[in-house]
Parts: sequence; structure tokens; C-alpha cells
Amino acid sequence: MVVKHTGLDRLILALNAIFLTCAVLVVVVPLVYIVVASFMDPTVLLNRGLSFNVSDWSLDGYQMILSNPAMIRGFANAVLYSVSFALLTVTVSIFAGYALSDERLAGRGFFMIIFIITMFFGGGLIPTYLLIRNLGMLDTVWAIILPGAVNVWNIILSRTFFKGVPRELKEAANVDGASEMKIFFQIVIPLSKPIIFVLALYAFVGQWNSYFDAMIYLDNSNLHPLQLVLRSILIQNQAAPGMISDQLAMAELKRLSEMIKYSAIVISSLPLIIMYPFFQKYFEKGVMVGSLK
Repeated sequence: MVVKHTGLDRLILALNAIFLTCAVLVVVVPLVYIVVASFMDPTVLLNRGLSFNVSDWSLDGYQMILSNPAMIRGFANAVLYSVSFALLTVTVSIFAGYALSDERLAGRGFFMIIFIITMFFGGGLIPTYLLIRNLGMLDTVWAIILPGAVNVWNIILSRTFFKGVPRELKEAANVDGASEMKIFFQIVIPLSKPIIFVLALYAFVGQWNSYFDAMIYLDNSNLHPLQLVLRSILIQNQAAPGMISDQLAMAELKRLSEMIKYSAIVISSLPLIIMYPFFQKYFEKGVMVGSLK
């Protein structure tokens, strides 16, 4: 069947196409710029801008970063922290959300109030630091993994998802003599892949991009994650005004800074770019949790 569009329909479709094209360009252009700039000689980039001539490209930035032992160690630390944090956060959120979705749980409303209060009220940085110190977690991986592992918003999302699981499935399993744990692991969990993968992606990305907690709680440079290592490298390669009198040294320092900056951005973004296609099929359904009754 051919749909006939009125003049107003065609105008709206044209405006939508223009808007979506602009939105795509806003996302794609910076990505292309960063990727191409990471392969370019900084002198050419600073003097002439982007060039798609391969003779103007260089791998020196990647070689400098990958030859730095601190980068390799930081990458490994970031993977450890992000994977561990995602596993812990998802586990806590799924168990808590499933329990809170069950109307038979005594005090369910009270527990939800306590959880929600923590979303709006917190002690702040200094009390949190004192708590981490008194628990003996300073300069340990636990200072990065444990705080924030209980995410109330994730628990609410999980509870909302589990409320949508048909009650008849659990009732039928009860009739067949299945225990609550068997129902949870063999019936509910296989149906919960969308919310599990979405929560895991959120947690992984948040922890991967985080550097502030590591900067506060970790003094041992061997424990620093990738983002903190990148921050240190970029700061060390930035010339402070008035610190260098030799203009040649200033120009070389600026060249090195530009060479490292774009390469570091690409390397730190690769794991997220690689992960997304595997999570995409679950992402749309997971992010729509709670939107429909």
C-alpha cells in the first residue's frame, strides 16, 4: 500500500531528516577528527589541519604510549577494576531487585525508602575518605571496587524488570516443586539478559572512565587505572607558561603533547567501541525497562 503524504507530512519528514543528519554529524565529525589526528604528524596537524595523505601520517604517538610500561599496567588495572565492579554491581542489583519485586517480602516498602534516601543524601567526600581509611581500604583495589557497588538506580531498574516477569511462570514452577533459588537461576535469570547486559555496560563504562576515586584513594602508582595514567601523562607533557624560556623546547613539548593526546583518546576508547556491538541487541530492550506497563 502506497502512503500518500500531505505537504505538511513532507515538511515534517524533511525537517526530521535534516535534524538527524545534523545529529549524526555532531557525533561522527569529532570521532573522525580524533582518529585521523591520532595518526598524523603533530607538526602537520598544527600547521595545516587534518590531512588524509598517508605520507603525513605517523605512528609515533601510539609507539610512545604503548612503549610506556605505566600505560600497559594502567590498562590492565582498568580492565580489572571495570570488570570486577560490573560483576559486583550487577550481582547486587539483580539479587536486591528480585527480592524487592516480590510482594511477599516483609518490609519491602521500608527497604525501598531506605534505599531511595541514599540517592539524595550523602556524607560527601571527606566523610567518605575517612570511612575508606578507617576500613583499611586506602591504597587497595577495594577502594575502587566496593564504594558505589550498591547502585540504587540499578536496583530500581532491576525491580521494575522483574515485576514484568509473568507470575504464572513462577507459580507453575512452584507447583512442580521448584525452590525459590531454582526459579531464580533457571527461569528468571535466563529471561533477564537484557537488564543484566545493560547494567553491566553502564557499570563497566562508568568505572572505565572514572579517575577521581583512584586519584583520591590510591597513592601507589602501580595501582593507577588507565584514565589516571593518561591524565598524568598529558599533564606532564603540557608546558606551563613562563616555565620554559627556550622556544624550541616549548615547540617540541607541544608537539609531543599533541602526539600523545589523540592516540591516548583512541586507545582508551577501544574497549568500549569493541564491547558495544555485542551488547547492542540487548540494549534497546534493557533501556526501555519501566517505560510500558
